[in-house]
Amino acid sequence: MPNTILIGAPIDDGQRRQGCVMGPAAYRVAGIAAAIRDLGHGVEDWGDLTLSTLPEAICANPAVHSLAQVLAWTDLLSDRVDDALSAGALPIILGGDHSLALGTVTGAANYAARQDRPLFLLWLDAHSDFHTPMTTTSGNLHGTPVAYIAGRGGFAPFPPFPKPIPAERICLYGIRSVDPAEHAALLQHDIAINDMRVLDERGIVAPLREFLDSVRTAQGMLHVSLDVDFLDPAIAPAVGTTVPGGTTFREAHLVMELLHESGLVTSLDLVELNPFLDDRGKTALLMVDLVGSLMGRKVFDRPTRSY
Repeated sequence: MPNTILIGAPIDDGQRRQGCVMGPAAYRVAGIAAAIRDLGHGVEDWGDLTLSTLPEAICANPAVHSLAQVLAWTDLLSDRVDDALSAGALPIILGGDHSLALGTVTGAANYAARQDRPLFLLWLDAHSDFHTPMTTTSGNLHGTPVAYIAGRGGFAPFPPFPKPIPAERICLYGIRSVDPAEHAALLQHDIAINDMRVLDERGIVAPLREFLDSVRTAQGMLHVSLDVDFLDPAIAPAVGTTVPGGTTFREAHLVMELLHESGLVTSLDLVELNPFLDDRGKTALLMVDLVGSLMGRKVFDRPTRSY
């Protein structure tokens, strides 16, 4: 059995700007399987998931759109991530917008509960994604996964999240765009917000190492959810929700190398890649390069370029 499994999640339903549906194909064209294999890891590609029938779904908030589709994706992704973890592999989910985390983290939580191990969440993102279907004004469900994972109310008709992750096991890292309502709710849950101000003052390493130490001490599993907009848009333009001031090339690779050295990552999301907005595939290539660092490639391994 390979120790990494690629799962394509061509989901465009959590927001309104089309293009994320092409994300899984872009990762494959950018050579994600070869990048993992070249580092000595087994890799299997389970292909792209597809929806069949949609559930009946109504939300009291009229702004919410594509609810039935997101519900179906949540159920499907939960099962497939659980399957991959049960096979002893590291699932890497190729997205797709960030609403896919409603399902991927559910699958990881179900598996972790059966193993009697705590699940931790590292959210590498410009946004906190702490709205609920009842508080969102945009109606975009890609802005709700962390609230769901933390056990906030207002998510019917979504099934209750299995064993909501307590605040001390959630790390929001690289945050720089939070709505006032989200901020107030985050303070009620006492979730640490490692925004770019914190990272500028304390550095990239210290807050991450502290969080990883807590995962290690608890013998926990770690789900990492990496949004393209964690990166500065100057180096990663292929995202519909750009926020200036993101992590640099070197900072992002340092984060990935620290995660590799920790040996703690058990599942990974790659989300919000919109190839329609990319510049000759540079964002997809960078994201694949970051996966390489997560899988063991060192910064001094990178070849010199002639351009």
